[in-house]
Amino acid sequence: MALDMNWFDEMEACIPKGEVRTRFAPSPTGYMHVGNLRTALYTWLIARHNGGKFLLRIEDTDQGRLVEGAVDVIYNTLRKCGLDWDEGPDLGGPVGPYVQTERRGFYGKYAELLVERGHAYYCFCEKTESEEDSGEFDRGDDPCRSLSMEEARAKVEAGVPYVIRQKIPKEGSTTFHDVVFGDITVENSTLDDQILMKSDGLPTYNFANVIDDHLMGITHVVRGSEYLSSAPKYNLLYEGFGWEVPAYIHCSPVMRDQHNKMSKRKGDPSYEDLLAMGFLSEAVVNYVTLLGWSPKGEESEREFFTLSELAESFDVAGISKSPAIFDLEKLKYFNAKYLRALSPEAFYEGARPYLEQAVKTPGIDLSLIAPLVQPRCDTWLDIAPQVDFFDALPAYSNELYCHKKMKTNEENSLEALQMVLPVLEGLSDWTYDAIHDALIDLAASHELKNGRIMWPVRTAVSGKAVTPGGAVELCHILGKEETLRRIRLGMEQLAR
Repeated sequence: MALDMNWFDEMEACIPKGEVRTRFAPSPTGYMHVGNLRTALYTWLIARHNGGKFLLRIEDTDQGRLVEGAVDVIYNTLRKCGLDWDEGPDLGGPVGPYVQTERRGFYGKYAELLVERGHAYYCFCEKTESEEDSGEFDRGDDPCRSLSMEEARAKVEAGVPYVIRQKIPKEGSTTFHDVVFGDITVENSTLDDQILMKSDGLPTYNFANVIDDHLMGITHVVRGSEYLSSAPKYNLLYEGFGWEVPAYIHCSPVMRDQHNKMSKRKGDPSYEDLLAMGFLSEAVVNYVTLLGWSPKGEESEREFFTLSELAESFDVAGISKSPAIFDLEKLKYFNAKYLRALSPEAFYEGARPYLEQAVKTPGIDLSLIAPLVQPRCDTWLDIAPQVDFFDALPAYSNELYCHKKMKTNEENSLEALQMVLPVLEGLSDWTYDAIHDALIDLAASHELKNGRIMWPVRTAVSGKAVTPGGAVELCHILGKEETLRRIRLGMEQLAR
């Protein structure tokens, strides 16, 4: 069981130096929740702000929790958000492989090195892993801590099942520094001898990520504040190996409200859910970045950033210790701003699937509807309820014809439609300008305000109290035949 120290020296020689290197290391367990996305964003932004490298690493050592297709979800989410990586499973790089199960040959050797240095030990106690998982293991009760190296290796060579545990000092304290929370000191007596290598030969998450972060030259580690309690054990591992500790950046949780964390199990949306709810990826990225981070100086009040602008402005000093509350209405506010800022062409491209779902009538030019709804929707899902009347005239009450400001009622609305019908029937050129001029001229010839004509027409052709666009736009889009049909129906309804 002699260790090849040259191998360790060669591994050290491969570690990139002299640049900021960050990593996003998700487990492929399904969807990407908002907290995970924020971690990916901060990690990417730190690398880009400092001109460094952003790595993608897949942590799949917990085989029981893996979900088929989850790796593709990770790739697709990062790409949709614009978070390109410099090294990863699909790109390769100088410190691969970038999938933990493909690195399994490394971890056992480093665990044995730690045993050799007196910072870990072979544990042969029964049910060690289940006890560790349940939090019931008391390192003070483990007789394996006191076994000599010769006794322990004799058991290993005899084929006795074992795990390798970290050997936490019984006395003293461990202090670690976090960029967000400052210096934190923990009494060693409160720490447990965590498992480093499981009996199946795979490392635990806590061990593998320390080994991988070091070997990949990671300089900044971003993770949730729930890992603060594990940080002292990470520190002791780094010290045991004689390695430099990376900068820790622990982020407070994203909350549903003052008392509850966001949870997919409780119905809170994942990134994919938010896209399905009609949000733009760019708006989600902008909003999620501001969940727990704020710019400093002249930009302290600024809310809207492109991804490249975020990379330029991002400073870890702006990360807050306080939990951030995810507010769907606030996200809608961000999304509405993004939708309105789109070029007409880009908005139509995004709106088209939603328009096609709502308006299936042949001949309706959807590109004419898009500019009417662009200023009137917070998400893509707001489109269909506003435009469904183009497809089919809904049943409506005559009360819609009564508008105090327009000075319309059922009686004068019927009169208006009776005047409008022959005028529109006589139009040979069914264009916006022709319809507009005809209706305006009609109102002027009868010395009426425009609203006395426009309101009844808009009501008759839409059957709605609120529409995107006025009477002229709706008549133009519906076409002559359908417009006249709806006006005749309106007259019949008012005449009853």
